[in-house]
Amino acid sequence: MTKTVVHMLRHGEVYNPEKLLYGRMPGYHLSELGVQMAKAAAQAVAERDIAYVVASPLERAQQTADPIATQFKLPVAVDERLIESENVFEGQRVGVGDGALRDPRNWWKVRNPVTPSWGEPYARIATRMFAALLAAREAAEGHEALCVSHQLPIWTLRRHVERKRLWHDPRRRECALASLTSFHFEDTRVVGIGYSEPAAHLIAISPSAKTAKGA
Repeated sequence: MTKTVVHMLRHGEVYNPEKLLYGRMPGYHLSELGVQMAKAAAQAVAERDIAYVVASPLERAQQTADPIATQFKLPVAVDERLIESENVFEGQRVGVGDGALRDPRNWWKVRNPVTPSWGEPYARIATRMFAALLAAREAAEGHEALCVSHQLPIWTLRRHVERKRLWHDPRRRECALASLTSFHFEDTRVVGIGYSEPAAHLIAISPSAKTAKGA
């Protein structure tokens, strides 16, 4: 029996003074706090058996992966399947009670939370993320892999693996900034899922980190 662990790491805080839903938009990089979060994540896995590091192509994910890859003297591979989900509100303010959600012209876009009607279907996110998970397991077989992705894709993957309905309340996601969702394999079968927040102490002192958009 071969045991492998694949860690899904959400990137750190992004510099986003306008509080936009940045989604896949280019140019959104880690804030100074986000850099510290990436370092905290690297420290958390310093004693792990990381043999493969891969990240979403977006800048914030690449930056978060960098200190971990450097620590283990590994390159950062890129997997397009780890990218943030599509969203029609990208580039807009979409906080509850303000921005795009106040405009009646946009209400049609949020008519169906199950699909969802405002972005990439949950089933498609789950399919591509699960494929990325299996690819990372194969690349690090017998060791550990670390994948840097984004909140919604990671949470959707977890619900898919746990065989829970993919539609959910976003306020109840267990996927904080720079958190690790770890999938434990025996051969090709997931036998357990762990969760940790190595940057929790940094989030606690930063109001902006608690309200990150498009992460």
